[in-house]
Amino acid sequence: MPIRRELRSLYPAHWADLSRRVRFERAGGVCQGCGRPHGLALRCLPDGRWFDPAQRTWRDGRGRIDRWPDLEQAARMRMTRVVLAAAHLDHDPTNNRLRNLRCLCQRCHMLHDRPHHLAQRRITYLLRRARGDLFLGPYRIGVPAAPLVTTEKIAGDLPGRVSTV
Repeated sequence: MPIRRELRSLYPAHWADLSRRVRFERAGGVCQGCGRPHGLALRCLPDGRWFDPAQRTWRDGRGRIDRWPDLEQAARMRMTRVVLAAAHLDHDPTNNRLRNLRCLCQRCHMLHDRPHHLAQRRITYLLRRARGDLFLGPYRIGVPAAPLVTTEKIAGDLPGRVSTV
């Protein structure tokens, strides 16, 4: 996975070598979460099952042998090219100890990062709502808008003043 521009300064200068070591020397070019091999285009199902061409069998999302798909499930099959990445287990890009790095494919990496992404999404929504509340923007939820009051309406409501309309 590419590193976001604002996070590049957190990674060490030798990150490419460290990532290569984790993915290919330590993990042997196979995802440590599900066992998918790097660089192959695999048949995958939406429930996480994938076809292992070496063993000629279907595997589940954790790499264990699983049942063959029925016709309805096979209709939703897609081809996916597997790309391995070195993932930080604690989501801290400055912690580059080998015990904190794991080789994961795209699917396993997204599943691992899901709680972190959900927390970031919640923070983004709360910031947008706060900004909208602060500036009376489009993010006002459940609060009725204040009625628009003009100077003519105020002048007409003053006691002793006769309206000429």
